[in-house]
Amino acid sequence: MDAYVAIKMVHILSGAVLFGTGMGIAFFMVWAHRGRDAAAVAHVAGTVVVADALFTAVAVIVQPLSGLALIHLQGYALTEPWLLWAYGLYVLTGACWLPVVAIQIRLRDLARAAAASGEPLPPVYDRLYRVWLALGFPAFAAVLAIYWLMIAKPAWT
Repeated sequence: MDAYVAIKMVHILSGAVLFGTGMGIAFFMVWAHRGRDAAAVAHVAGTVVVADALFTAVAVIVQPLSGLALIHLQGYALTEPWLLWAYGLYVLTGACWLPVVAIQIRLRDLARAAAASGEPLPPVYDRLYRVWLALGFPAFAAVLAIYWLMIAKPAWT
């Protein structure tokens, strides 16, 4: 396998990890939240925090590194318009993801405290959950747009 194919494989797989982990995290968090069981939310949110650290954070680093290598190997200019859009969308995704990570940790801690005390999830949990959910929509839209840009490579001038 030549370097281009190996790097492209890493880039595609890390993109799949980003998208797949994000979708999985979103699904399980929403599903746990719907049940309103503090212990279940605490467990799921704890798992989500670990998954973000193990998978998402690694893929967030691998994506731009492998992408830059592919740009170089394919001879594209770093300033191609479709690449500039991809960079901007990647930054937007990160701007959504970073607060989401902090919110997930807070949601986990609030759910753990509620479960330990036998209390329901507190109102602050619901407010943070709504922010967490709202940040997911632009992040996922941006990731889909990046996928489109990587596939279509539109010739904008």
